[in-house]
Amino acid sequence: MSETPETRGTVAGDPIRVMIVDDHALFRRGLEMVLEDEDGVEVVGQCGDGQEAIEQVGDLLPDIVLMDIRMPRRGGIEACTAIKDQVPSAKIVMLTISDEEEDLFEAIKAGATGYLLKDVSIDEVADVVRAVHDGQSFISPSMASKLITEFAALAKRGEERQQQVPAPKLTEREMEVLRLVARGLGNREIAKELFISENTVKNHIRNILEKLQLHSRMEAVVYAVREKLLEIS
Repeated sequence: MSETPETRGTVAGDPIRVMIVDDHALFRRGLEMVLEDEDGVEVVGQCGDGQEAIEQVGDLLPDIVLMDIRMPRRGGIEACTAIKDQVPSAKIVMLTISDEEEDLFEAIKAGATGYLLKDVSIDEVADVVRAVHDGQSFISPSMASKLITEFAALAKRGEERQQQVPAPKLTEREMEVLRLVARGLGNREIAKELFISENTVKNHIRNILEKLQLHSRMEAVVYAVREKLLEIS
């Protein structure tokens, strides 16, 4: 049977497959050396720009893509959308020097699961890879406050305009899960909070994303705030 994103990774103990996309070869190599020393992590490929990543992702089938934003030929945000179209199971973490709010928001809208500034210790990247693979979202602390500010702005704009199209209806349980996601809880923590299994949590999150036609947990929270489905205190 040929390998697909659905069939690969079902065996317990399979390493987390990581693809590195950055136009600086020395940075790619340094990151590869750090990750290859980590148990349970395998770097399956490197690319020098977004276009190359789009061309290779279908063959490499990474679990996690660590990708810069500013790159030649095709940048990370544009590539993010194309990568998610080809390999929906891939989770993308932007690894960049850009602390621009617009880049953060556009990355989330494009389907990124994380946003990591390059001033982070390179040794911490492996922890982020594991956390994102486990279903969590990650944003560098210095960028998190900007996202919360945007939540508030979205909620205010939602109050000022009349909603023309009814938001897809989530079940009471799905709303409970979404509120906990908004608090930053991972799948395991949500399962403990609601006394359900991690698999059930994953199913609820998948259903939420399908109903809202979104790609990532963070994007679902942004959407929910904008449509006044929940409030961020």
